[in-house]
Formats: sequence, C-alpha cells, structure tokens
Amino acid sequence: MIYKIPFFQHQVDSECQQVAVLNSNNVSVSILREDKIHPFVSGNKYRKLFYNIKKAEKKEVKTLLTFGGAYSNHIAAVAAAGKVCGFHTIGVIRGEELANLPKNETLAFAEANGMQLHYVSREEYRLKEGELYLEKLKNRFGNLYIIPEGGTNTLAVKGCETILSEATKMYDYICVSVGTGGTISGLINASEAHQTVLGFSALKGTFQKEIIQKYTSKNNYNLIDDYCFGGYAKIDSELIRFINTFKEDTQIPLDPIYTGKMMFGVFDLLKKGYFKENSRILAVHTGGLQGIAGMNQLLKKKNLPQISVSYAD
Repeated sequence: MIYKIPFFQHQVDSECQQVAVLNSNNVSVSILREDKIHPFVSGNKYRKLFYNIKKAEKKEVKTLLTFGGAYSNHIAAVAAAGKVCGFHTIGVIRGEELANLPKNETLAFAEANGMQLHYVSREEYRLKEGELYLEKLKNRFGNLYIIPEGGTNTLAVKGCETILSEATKMYDYICVSVGTGGTISGLINASEAHQTVLGFSALKGTFQKEIIQKYTSKNNYNLIDDYCFGGYAKIDSELIRFINTFKEDTQIPLDPIYTGKMMFGVFDLLKKGYFKENSRILAVHTGGLQGIAGMNQLLKKKNLPQISVSYAD
C-alpha cells in the first residue's frame, strides 16, 4: 500500500473504489479510501487532527494531551502525529489497572512514538470534559493543547467536511461508521441536497444525535445501530467471516470496530432492498486498521477465528 501524502501539509481528496453492483435494482457501492492517506494517521483521524494541529502550531504549544481507551485509534493517531509534527504527547488512558499489565499493540505503538501514558481510574476518566479536571491536568503537565476523546470538536468537524469533494457529488448515499459523532457531522455539513448520510453506530444506541445536532442544522441523515453487534468493540464469528471474505474478494482490509460493521450493514441493507433503484452508494473507509492486531489477541483468547488482515496491509 502506497501512502503519498506529505504529512499534515494539506488536505487531500481520496480515491473512490467501486466494489460492487448488486441486486436487481442496479445499486452500486463504492468505497472512499480514506485509509490510504497515511499509514499511522489515516482516515478520519487525519481529518480530525488537521486543523487542531494547525491551531496548536499557531499557539506555539509544545504538548498535545488527549484521552482514550486501551485500543483507541485516536490515541495511536495522536502519538504518531505528535512525533512527526514535533509535539510531546500525553495520553490519559481509561483503566489504572493497565499500568501494571503488558502493553497491547495500540499502547505499545503510542509509547514507541513518544507518548507519555497517564493511566487513570474509570471514575476519574469520566471527569475528562469538566473544566476543573482539565485545569488540574494543565497544572500538572504545563501548557497543553487538549484534544477531546475521539478527537471531536469544532475543528475536527471542519476537517471532516473536507472528506467530500467534487468527485463525491454523484453519490446518492454517503455511509460512514459513527463513534463520537464528529465525522458524520462533517459529512452532513458537506453533503449535497440530494444526498442522504447514513451513520452506522459502532456502539449500542443512537445517542450521538445530540452531538450531531451541536455541529449541524441539516437533517438529511439517519443513524442506525442495528449492526453494532452488541456494542463497542464487540464482534462475533459472522462479522469476522464477513471481514475476511470482503478482504479476499476486494483486497480492501476492514477494521472490526468501525468499517467492518458499517460494510456489513451496507450489504445487509442491500439484500433487504433498502436503497432506491439505481442508487449510487459511497462508503467512507475511516481507517482504524491498527486495531486489528489487538483484536486478534482478544479473539485468540476466546478461541474465535482470527481476522486475516493486519495493520501492515
């Protein structure tokens, strides 16, 4: 896989790759390969961090601090971005017990890229958006540029608006996986009047609507949690088989937390005749492939099949 983007110098247009024309309604499915932007800061993470990095540089802040769990794509991306762009990085990690355990692939990668890992209890972690707690962190670690969990803020949404371009105006549906709600907010803002944005929640529930309404006044979207497989980071043998078969058929790797669930949902809706005749569907590949190695470790412990793709694909 070739990554051709000068890191954080400018926003980019990603290539659309058609993967299927399915069912009697002649519905086409293409994937926007945002995962190919950069090997370590790919997809929506690049978009979310772009303007935040620019602001931190303008403010001449030397340290980025952010929040995440043990397998967070965001933690890995901030660590890599900080190393390339010359920032010290701090990751506030949910679960103080992790400090005494062997590091998984994600945390080991973050630390190898210079991130200082600060483990906190789950109770303390819930304070991460409070002003008093953020001031406490600034008092401890000095002058910080703080990026919220998942990277979602106004600048992140602005960055995600650049995912869509002149080349994507031809599509009728824009599909994307949803975590915190920032990426889909940007897509909704940038979407055309004739387009419907479908968000496939990686978590149980559609609570992200509150976040989305904070960042956009448009309502041409729908949130679906029918394909969350029970909740965040939960998967089963059926999803694993789908991801492996999809990779074999298309040569496109999918991550099991976000894009795997989204594409499973898109193909299931196709079978059910959800999309109008002659519809053109664009699915946004938001990256997240670094999480596969850690997921495979968990699957091995549970005696479940392994995902046949790796971060190196």
